[in-house]
Amino acid sequence: MAPPALIFALLALLLVSSALGSSVDVPFILAHKKASLTRLKSGAERVSVSIDIYNQGSSTTYDVSLTDGSWPENVFDVVSGNTSMSWERLDAGGILTHSFELEAKAKGLFYGAPAVITFRIPNKAALQEAYSTPILPLDVLADRPPEKKFEWAKRLLAKYGSLVSVISIMVLFVYLISTPSKSSAAKGSKKKR
Repeated sequence: MAPPALIFALLALLLVSSALGSSVDVPFILAHKKASLTRLKSGAERVSVSIDIYNQGSSTTYDVSLTDGSWPENVFDVVSGNTSMSWERLDAGGILTHSFELEAKAKGLFYGAPAVITFRIPNKAALQEAYSTPILPLDVLADRPPEKKFEWAKRLLAKYGSLVSVISIMVLFVYLISTPSKSSAAKGSKKKR
């Protein structure tokens, strides 16, 4: 068995290290990149890209810069917005969002790389780097079968059907409990006579 002095020293070291670890002010950048396809009536297809940058750390970052160079010019044209953006700062617990829209020029499966986020921490001279999540593969200008007439209803039923049934059962239960039955109402009227 370990001597009590050794156990005490280990506990003291653990407490001191956890106190020092929690007192360090460090930003922690997370970035989520998402893309969605929209088919236009003209047959063209647009890609809407949105990137959310979160500062989950305990200090502010400065000179935040986003660059998303994963969209080759021979496959996509920028329709609105820019594929890069800069901000002066991102406070602790804050969020920045950047969106842009592209139009596809070529058909095929496209795999987008993560966006690069650079930022500066006040106590470090070098720029820090973070990467966003990559996007799922996009099947650009793919041949899709026409959507059926009630396909939207099927999707809604599949998504919310169980929730609607549970709520309906609860409402029916409350209704049955709160309304008196005919037999108890008849007994009550007989007693009044």
